Amino acid sequence: MRKQQGFTLIELVVVIIILGILAVTAAPKFINLQGDAYTSTLNGLKGSLQGANTLVYSKAAIAGQEKGDDETVAISDTDNVSARYGYLQNDATSITTALQLDTTSEWTIVAGSDQTEATVLYQTNSPYDDGTGSSPAVDCHLEYTQLNLLVPYLRMK
Repeated sequence: MRKQQGFTLIELVVVIIILGILAVTAAPKFINLQGDAYTSTLNGLKGSLQGANTLVYSKAAIAGQEKGDDETVAISDTDNVSARYGYLQNDATSITTALQLDTTSEWTIVAGSDQTEATVLYQTNSPYDDGTGSSPAVDCHLEYTQLNLLVPYLRMK
């Protein structure tokens, strides 16, 4: 009688199929592709807001409006934004205009009640949207706050 010296081809195929099934079911738990995509989108929005703020400050400085606490700065022939010390004011209209955001289907903006409260931006219809349009359900949003300081504050949660 011969001694068995390894696995049969059928045993190897069965083991490979089982490992494949385990990999397919376990991979989404380890690879959070959707969460990474939302985070990357918010990082892009943060960079856009910082860039827009730099451009608004440049336009305000050229027009001599960087020292006022309530100025209207022309950013194009047809668009104006509200500025405070040369930077975008903490209101949804100015942020939407400066960034050219689509607030009907892509982004939701919840404006703070005054200049000390944050304006919150998050993606519409994302898992982080609670559906009320008032605040994000979890921490996956961008907060824009302009205090009485000269530089606005951005925080991503």
